[in-house]
Amino acid sequence: MADGTAGAPEMDVDDVRAALEAKAADVGAQMEELSAPTAEAGGISFGKRVGDGTSLAVERLSQVAAYGRLQRLLEDVRRAEQKLDDGTYGTCDSCGRPIAPARLEALPWAVECVECAGARRR
Repeated sequence: MADGTAGAPEMDVDDVRAALEAKAADVGAQMEELSAPTAEAGGISFGKRVGDGTSLAVERLSQVAAYGRLQRLLEDVRRAEQKLDDGTYGTCDSCGRPIAPARLEALPWAVECVECAGARRR
């Protein structure tokens, strides 16, 4: 970046910041939607037969998992914003090597290189 930020020199800081802010707003809206109380307040149970309660329970478990993924994504977005502010954007948080410009272009909130991100998910 023109201001000396590590990583991809052809990226504009203002464009990256705008993309991060938009992603944070989108993720926040999705998290609000998932955490909103449902109109269906029924008995959720796991029984021998699949019924409405079981379906609701499975759906809710899926929502909890999705919320957790969104929460981690929002943490990465906030961390990327912090890295923009402190001049370390484009540098992997784990190994300190530069994050590939193509990765940053595809995922402006990437805070780890492909190798470290892959190792974290195992």
